[in-house]
Amino acid sequence: MSQNIVQEVTFFLHSIVMGLIITFAYDWILIFRRLVRHGRLLTSAEDLLYWFVCGIGVFYMLYKENSGVLRWFAVMGAALGMVFYKLAIKNRFVNIMSTYIHKIMWFIIRIIQIVLKPLKCLFSAVRRFVRLTAKKLKKVMEFLKKRLTVCIKTLRMVLCKQ
Repeated sequence: MSQNIVQEVTFFLHSIVMGLIITFAYDWILIFRRLVRHGRLLTSAEDLLYWFVCGIGVFYMLYKENSGVLRWFAVMGAALGMVFYKLAIKNRFVNIMSTYIHKIMWFIIRIIQIVLKPLKCLFSAVRRFVRLTAKKLKKVMEFLKKRLTVCIKTLRMVLCKQ
């Protein structure tokens, strides 16, 4: 085979791999979306950033492999890689990874809850103590206010008599 044909076949295979990588990366975004629910605005921003990064990646591949010239068989190769990935993997990867990551996150959160339970009990005890102290302090303040009021009235009466 001639060197040109080998280069074209290599370029085509690289474009197929690029399609696989692009679809694999988007599956990770889908996994993130399943784990962390968010609205349309953030979803749109993620998609915009994703396609911007993919565009840079594709442009870099075209620049390296083919001096920046867009070849339609490269686009077809990338589309073929995407279709092959979706047919081979489907949504199983997203389902499995999101389930496992969710379970791992649940396990880690549960361990953190167990570790922090003594602190939670301590915090509850401190909060009860502060509430009780505040209640008693309020009663003392009311008592002092009444005593001061009585003292002031008595002082006024003494001063008014003189």
